[in-house]
Amino acid sequence: MTDELVWYAAYGSNLSAERFARYLEGGTAAGAKRAHEGSRDPRAPRQIRPIELPGSVFFGWESSTWGGGVAFYDPDLVGRALASAYLITHTQFCDLVAQEMHRAVGDDIDLEPLWHERVHELGMGRYERLLVVDELDDLPVVTFTCPAGHRPPLNAPSTAYLDTIARGLRETHHLDDEAITHYLDSLQA
Repeated sequence: MTDELVWYAAYGSNLSAERFARYLEGGTAAGAKRAHEGSRDPRAPRQIRPIELPGSVFFGWESSTWGGGVAFYDPDLVGRALASAYLITHTQFCDLVAQEMHRAVGDDIDLEPLWHERVHELGMGRYERLLVVDELDDLPVVTFTCPAGHRPPLNAPSTAYLDTIARGLRETHHLDDEAITHYLDSLQA
């Protein structure tokens, strides 16, 4: 199961491949205040694709890594959610979720409930609601967000966080500055 592949849909700072690489290789992203342990499998994603998810993104909570709010995905909001889809292993996805939740790397998550129900809540932490949001090349596209009914208060993101998202939108979606500004202004904060 650990070598099975999934597409991870990144809609926040992980839109930037350089930022996402910190979750695989370890280290501190530009503008961030926290170093990441990295994955048990530090290999780069096999592919990266631009995708658009149904729903939208909002900024909330207070990040110790970035200061200010961070992105959360809400499939029920009206709007658009631009994302980078990374083709990674089950192990890499589990280690990513662990690091996002400030947990130790090394435990695999049973994703069977996710494949059957398309939603799987691991707990009440900020990114513990796993969702299957699409399918690419006959593989599931998964992301995570806040648990249903536990939406954090809106909070504007820091400049460093927005700069990282903008870098990802340029890299993956090839947007210019005007399109990036328009997209970010359309998100709730």
